[in-house]
Amino acid sequence: MNTESFCHLIGGQCETGNATMDVRNPATGEVFAQAPKAGEALLNAAVTAATDAFPAWSASPIDERKKVLHAIAGAIEEQVDELASLFTREHGRPVPAAKAELLGAAMWLKATTMLDIPVEVTEDTDDRRIEVHHVPLGVVCALVPWNFPILLAAWKIGPALLAGNTLVLKPSPFTPLTTLKLGELIRDAAPAGVINIISGGDELGPMMTSHPGFAKISFTGSTQTGRKVMESASRDLKRITLELGGNDASIIFPDVDVEKVAEQLFEGAFHNTAQVCVATKRMYIHEDIYDALRDRLAQLAKDAKVGDGSQQGTRFGPIQNEAQYRRVLALIEDAKASGLTLIEGADVPEKGYFIPLTLVDNPPEDAKVVTEEAFGPVLPLLKWKDVDDVVQRANDTEYGLAGAVWSANIEQATATAHRLDTGTVWINQCLQSTPFTPLAGAKQSGFGQENGVDGLLEFTRPKAVYIPKTDTVT
Repeated sequence: MNTESFCHLIGGQCETGNATMDVRNPATGEVFAQAPKAGEALLNAAVTAATDAFPAWSASPIDERKKVLHAIAGAIEEQVDELASLFTREHGRPVPAAKAELLGAAMWLKATTMLDIPVEVTEDTDDRRIEVHHVPLGVVCALVPWNFPILLAAWKIGPALLAGNTLVLKPSPFTPLTTLKLGELIRDAAPAGVINIISGGDELGPMMTSHPGFAKISFTGSTQTGRKVMESASRDLKRITLELGGNDASIIFPDVDVEKVAEQLFEGAFHNTAQVCVATKRMYIHEDIYDALRDRLAQLAKDAKVGDGSQQGTRFGPIQNEAQYRRVLALIEDAKASGLTLIEGADVPEKGYFIPLTLVDNPPEDAKVVTEEAFGPVLPLLKWKDVDDVVQRANDTEYGLAGAVWSANIEQATATAHRLDTGTVWINQCLQSTPFTPLAGAKQSGFGQENGVDGLLEFTRPKAVYIPKTDTVT
């Protein structure tokens, strides 16, 4: 695999176009590659290719579509080492974690092939049978963020193709390279035009969401951008799935074993340098164990190596891009200016977009570091003593993506979990998802759902067929 040159995948062909954009290594802040930059002409070409491929692909047997998904998964697995190295250079995540995402994407594509599209029978009498089929929509626009560029692409590619749609996928301009290389692998795995991958700047996204050639938009990203996507899609009534931001709360009861749960809680907050939509963003710790758990988390932060993901032993990499790095720094500076107590972890390199893993010691509920989603390694720890009060505080946010409850009493934890106004709640675990379970956000955290049969059906529309039991025409 040549990881020095990159191209769009359009209609089964490698297209470079005339424009390029810089790609930076977040561990250094330096440009290390040029990615092709698509504009209106290449977008139109990709949509045309997907449109032309749709009739044959949608008519193909579902088992043939499943074979293509298996082939894509196999191609990822065969090239995982080269892809992981490139992934780390553009994303910053340590190589073992980059490899884990790539293999996770392959697993997800394979698991998606275990799903089938149901045919529902709503009536079956002596006179007639009514069947509800679920048919493909057409050409899907898939917009993928920078925090999990390959896994979240798989979340869209798998169900979109399995349902019989064709696809035009755009990676984030911050992390386009590994996805473009994936496109080169797909050339041999999927029929021409079924999957098209184009990269571009921030201006390409609005071009895509307003393009009349798309029947559906599947977007993962910030709530602010999600609102714009929804507005754009409304102009011609495109179907949409939006997986958006979260300010996820974990509630820790006093009966937990601090030593046993501390590492899991730490990972649940700081995995991928806290650039995870469902990571713990607010940790509510019962006052009886607050000091002990705070101190243990602080020690874990001190012991964790933060640095260049290409170096052995690095556990946490940099913030992925400069804009997000500046936002997280501003949040930290606001906390300092407000007189809050910050506990910093291990030292970080001076060069690159690095921020120490940082705990905020019991800030007020209205502090920015509590009310805003950091999407970076800044974790507020908050005391509580009354269950009703902490549930109210956890729910007091415009977001509702995920949450967690930790307790030795499963019955108590389950009762509390049911009171959290989120699409997903974990009990004594975190950051879990499966290809067979829908992920859906409440409130401002999303619209529609991904994964499982419910997520698969998001890429279809129902079609009711009324079948008479006699040949008489009335």
